[in-house]
Formats: sequence, structure tokens, C-alpha cells
Amino acid sequence: MAENEDEGQKDEFDTPWKEILRLYFKEFMAFFLPEAHDGIDWDRGHTFLDKELASITREAKTGDRHMDKLVKVWQPGGVAYWVMIHVEIQGEREPNYALRMFTYNYRAFDLEQMPVVSLAILADESSHWRPAEYGHVLWGTQINFKFNAVKLLDYAEQQAELERSRNPFAVVTLAHLQAKRTRNRTEERYQAKWSLIRGLYQGGFNRQQVIDLFRFIDWVLHLPQEADARLRTKIVDFEESQRMPYISSVERMGIQKGRQEGASMVLTRQLQRRFGDLPSWASEKIAKAESPSLEEWSLRILDAPTLDGVFADKV
Repeated sequence: MAENEDEGQKDEFDTPWKEILRLYFKEFMAFFLPEAHDGIDWDRGHTFLDKELASITREAKTGDRHMDKLVKVWQPGGVAYWVMIHVEIQGEREPNYALRMFTYNYRAFDLEQMPVVSLAILADESSHWRPAEYGHVLWGTQINFKFNAVKLLDYAEQQAELERSRNPFAVVTLAHLQAKRTRNRTEERYQAKWSLIRGLYQGGFNRQQVIDLFRFIDWVLHLPQEADARLRTKIVDFEESQRMPYISSVERMGIQKGRQEGASMVLTRQLQRRFGDLPSWASEKIAKAESPSLEEWSLRILDAPTLDGVFADKV
């Protein structure tokens, strides 16, 4: 098997990071900024401020937006503050990065005049690029803005500790680092991916966590078709031996849903070709139908003289 057979496939990190951060924000804070995590009243919940974030970033002139999140949390005693999260997944240095962090911080503060905590997750591949402050001094005026910055590369030598951790973001960090390390090296990526997936079952994660973390791993550690099929067979065999059909059962549901949606689409096109535009009642009937009904209606198209005849109940 050629090592670079998947060279044309680019790994994507933005979307899976957004999804996993939204699902496990509390665990994210515990892993990357424990001081803030311990100061938050989690019983009051937290709120993602997507609308407010859009107003902050819309007019910024400090480069492209990447994986930003603005979250409202509460301190014990009822004091609210915002947490500005920025996950930088670029593979190169960005000259205006610290300025962008400063700009977003003061724009967020200006919205409701409440404290804003900034956290940058630097997921790039440059060990020397570590922006953590922005400032300038001129004629007695001084700005000195410091923000929290975490470099994922620093965890590369902590694999054993990450594997022992029960925090989902230990797995996320491992998966991200392995995706960077195994780019265009299919067999190494296959082994790394399998090791991470197997660890989900052995690490004490519950069923939903296994499913959510598998989605992240599967997304960032993309494999070519042959290797991917091999891995999925291995997952099914492993789940059967452990009697924990977590991933395979969800995938089977997804496959079944995909087949049903495909059958609905084909039936709709066939009916439109035979009878013209479909009334809303027919479209609703197709959308709610199970596979046996869809199959039966597809056969009736051949003989039914009218649209009503296709959907008529059997006598």
C-alpha cells in the first residue's frame, strides 16, 4: 500500500472542533483552562452567543475568522462574564493574530460592559509561534493585553497522560496531533486511528461520549476508502467481542436512513415524471413513509392510472 495514496485528501479540523466544543464545553474548560472552570457556576448552565459573536467579528480587519466561540457563563454569587474562545488551526504564523485577539476582546467587552476572558488554542505546527499578548506605548498611553494561549504541540510528549485521562479533550488533542503526524501516511494513520477508537471503550467513556468522540476521530483522521472499510469491519468485530455495539449500531442506523432518503427521492422523481408536480399531501406522505411503503408505491407506478391509485390503501 502506497504511503501517499491519500495525498490529495486534505484533513479538516474546523467543523469537528466546533461540534465537539459545543457538546463538551465544560470539559473543554476543565482541560485547557482549569482555573476558569473552577470559577464557573456550572449549575447555572452556559450560553453560546453566536449572534453577539457575529457582531464582534463582522467588521474586524485583522484577518480571516477561524474557529471562534463566545460563551456566557456565571460565577458563584450571580456575576456573569463572557469567555472568548479562539481555536487557531492554521498551519502557518499569522502576524496580526494577537491584535485580532485584542480586537475581539474589547469588542465583546463593549457589547455589555462585562469582563471577557480570552483563550487561544494554537493547533498549528510551529513550535516557535506562541502569541499571548498585544500592546503598544505612545506618549504616556499604554495598552498591555495578555490572553491565555495553549499550544497543542506541547502535549506531544504527554501521550501516556492523555491516554489515562477521562476528559474527552484528551482524546480530541491526541486525535488532532495524530492527524498532523500521520498526514499522507495511510498505514500509520490506520493504526493510530484504531488505537484511539479502541481506547474509547477501555477508557470508561459512556456510550454517547464514545459516539461523539468517534465522530471527531473519524473526521480528522480521514482514511482512503479501502483502509476505512477495513477499519469499520474491525470495529464491528471488536464491538461484538466486547458486547458494546455503540459505533456500529449508529452507523447502521445512518446507512438505513440514507437508503430510505434515497428511495424517497427516487420515488418522488418517478411520480413527478408520470403525474407532474406533486401536491403537498403526496410529498408529506412520502416523507413520513417507511421503506416497505416506499417500495410498494414504486411498484404501483407501473400500473396505477392516477396518483391517488399509487397511494391507495389495499383492499
